[in-house]
Amino acid sequence: MTAAGELVILARSFRTQEANRADARARLNELVDVALVRPERRIKTKPSKAAKARRVDSKKARSSVKAGRGRVRPD
Repeated sequence: MTAAGELVILARSFRTQEANRADARARLNELVDVALVRPERRIKTKPSKAAKARRVDSKKARSSVKAGRGRVRPD
């Protein structure tokens, strides 16, 4: 794309100008076809109750490990 908003396609693979123009048109058609395809919408998902419980349990276990690292006070 140029600053003026023009799309520039270079086509130099063939020996004749007509073949290069046809190649450039074909590539332009492919670009337009790809641009017209809409991406599929993502379906939002929620974690299950079991997954939430596993997460909370692992957080509690990690918390108790970290809490045990504190300074030991002689009583």
